[in-house]
Amino acid sequence: MREFKYKPPRLHNGELRTPILFYRNKPNVGPLPGESKDEEVFRTFGKVDRVWLKDLEMAKANGTLSDVTITIRDPLTEYRPSNLHYIAIDEIDYQNIKYNIKSVQPNLQDRRFIDIVAGVANV
Repeated sequence: MREFKYKPPRLHNGELRTPILFYRNKPNVGPLPGESKDEEVFRTFGKVDRVWLKDLEMAKANGTLSDVTITIRDPLTEYRPSNLHYIAIDEIDYQNIKYNIKSVQPNLQDRRFIDIVAGVANV
């Protein structure tokens, strides 16, 4: 019989220490087209990684290699990330960079978390 050996989780709350801000753009008021001000939708802490190897092919297909993979705790019904929202990472290395959400998927190893792949919207 095979002996049971405990495996600690790959990700825990102590690693979720980077502030992540989700927002969407409001349309301009009046007849002029376009978007104006950013409206904050959700704020949380997460873990920011460079693009993973499995996501690298998707990044190459989209023509961007400056993607990031963000892992956040699943907010359940409070908020659902969507590709209509933008991400801002409140960290010195990522200042003034907007990220478009490309894909949102549940973390299959641990259902308490969500993985988000985002690419640079502007620099």
